[in-house]
Amino acid sequence: MMPLSIQVAWLFLMAIPIACIAWTVTHEEVFREPRDYCIRQSKAGKTLARRKFFYLFTCEYCFSHWVAVLVLLITDFKLLFEDWRGYLVAFFLLPWIANQWMSLYRMLRVDIKHENLLAEKVEIEKNKKE
Repeated sequence: MMPLSIQVAWLFLMAIPIACIAWTVTHEEVFREPRDYCIRQSKAGKTLARRKFFYLFTCEYCFSHWVAVLVLLITDFKLLFEDWRGYLVAFFLLPWIANQWMSLYRMLRVDIKHENLLAEKVEIEKNKKE
């Protein structure tokens, strides 16, 4: 079994691609059309199961769990325990850490947008004076 410090490092590193995939699918323009379809189905689906299934593709928190399952299957990563409990612990911690990364990313994007708007405002005022 890996030392705990190495496991924690892997946990934080593996959460980054989980966050990246979950954010891209649930927020970025490249997946807008499929996401819009999923949003419509999650609101107007005829059955509860259909609505919940399509909702999973619109919520970064929910979707990050499914991405974490895929990552666990690919990497065979276990945390703290060598048996099925290691998968269980990793399954709940990976999406949690991934969502912390996404929160940081969201805050950074808001700050960048704010700075861009301020710069644009200054540029407009500068052009008015000329």
